Amino acid sequence: MDSAAALLETLALREGYRDAYQAERDPIAEDRLLWRAQTFRHTVHLLPGQRILELGSGQGAFTRALARVTRGENPITAVSFGAPPPEGPPAGVERLALSGMPGALAGRSFDFVVGMDLLDRRNSSWLLSHVYELLEPGGQLVLYESNPWNPVLRLRTQLARLGARPDPRALLARPDLYELLSEIGFVRLFAVFNDFVYAPLTRPLVGLLRNLSILLENAPIVRTLAGSILLHAQKPPRQAQLPQVSLFRHEALRRAVSVVIPCHDEEPNVGPLVERLLALYGEYVHEVVLVDDNSTDGTRAAIEALARREPRVRGVFRTPPAGVGRALADGLRVASGRWVLTSDCDFQHLLPEFRDLFDAGAAGWDVAVGSRFSRHSVLLNYPFLKIVANRAFHVLARLLLWRSFRDLTNNLKLMRREVVQDLLLREPGFAVNAEIGLEPLLCGWRVREVPISWINRTPGMGTSSFRLAQVGSGYWRVLLGLWLKAAFAVGPYRDLARRSGARSTGRADLPGELHP
Repeated sequence: MDSAAALLETLALREGYRDAYQAERDPIAEDRLLWRAQTFRHTVHLLPGQRILELGSGQGAFTRALARVTRGENPITAVSFGAPPPEGPPAGVERLALSGMPGALAGRSFDFVVGMDLLDRRNSSWLLSHVYELLEPGGQLVLYESNPWNPVLRLRTQLARLGARPDPRALLARPDLYELLSEIGFVRLFAVFNDFVYAPLTRPLVGLLRNLSILLENAPIVRTLAGSILLHAQKPPRQAQLPQVSLFRHEALRRAVSVVIPCHDEEPNVGPLVERLLALYGEYVHEVVLVDDNSTDGTRAAIEALARREPRVRGVFRTPPAGVGRALADGLRVASGRWVLTSDCDFQHLLPEFRDLFDAGAAGWDVAVGSRFSRHSVLLNYPFLKIVANRAFHVLARLLLWRSFRDLTNNLKLMRREVVQDLLLREPGFAVNAEIGLEPLLCGWRVREVPISWINRTPGMGTSSFRLAQVGSGYWRVLLGLWLKAAFAVGPYRDLARRSGARSTGRADLPGELHP
């Protein structure tokens, strides 16, 4: 057997071992694969038409999840190294059984490569070199690999050595993965611990760990006990050419949306954000309201230049005192669309996920909120103390307000104009996001959470003025005030009321709503 054949045999072995584990030992395999497919979509910020290569597709369980989350808009090539793949692939999926690399893939290229449990000490360098060649310039690789430091895996491996079915895999740890990818030439590397929901958990414990998983995945030391490693790499260049597509789908929202964006020292971000926003969602946009919150750089000049080029751009220029709460309130006050979308200025990378907000609005929800803490979300480089504070705030808010929700304090919300008119905004700083998120629930509006990714600011994205110690008191002040309103109809929000005659539910978790 030659070297290439032996390496392919290793891939086939890994593929079969994974499929057998999912079928025999993983009671939530279908849910887990859907989480991973959504995480892939959010990690790469998928756009229609981009081509996906799935390696090690096996019996096609992950392929079906990919086809579901991509809405049939992306060509998928699913490659198996082991047994012939099953018949009847989902629409838009090409199935291949390879007996060599690149084999039938020779001369082809893809925007993304994704796979699970492929990398082995015996084949990883060889396989990743082929992957590098198959990727378009700027293309991205996303892999899910078993974490060799996981204590349950270690115990199972030791027991298996005493039995008839030893684990045949030679797993790599995070430092090994970084070194391999760097040597091959990949950039934008990250390998994060992922997924604390693994066998032999019972179903009740699965539910508990599912909710805690994002917290545990980001906790120092504890995160090394995760079940898997999410690996990302990009083929140079770092700035890939993105397809020019429109994500407009809902005629009922045509030219209906006012986009309100507070800006403080965002000179490098405001132009690219607005241009990309209009390119993807121009048919939805009624106006873009850019609120310059006393910037000290060239933000005002950048906004004025955008307004001269694009008549839908409207600048609002504030005078001191500054504060994101004051900026949002001023922007919401002048917004005139039937819907209002609020966003931070550094959300350009999140734009492909905005479409889920518009889907929710078109489906009849009054408010759609981008949730950073769903099981389908991606959190990278997010400060652990901010995660703890966010989760503590939302747990207490659920108890005090007797509502079901996951994350309503992110500044990414799509709201009917009537909802905006009901808001009673008192906070001058970041805690305004808690007011805008929680007040619609108390007024009885229908609220839908949609998962988004969150990759914390990089050096090229400017700096954030959010400081946990400084702004935390505002969030607790909002929660106390809203509890007094809900429980006793007193306090600073006692005048908060529904002023429109639209339907009321009083709950966030209506039948059919997903809290991923």
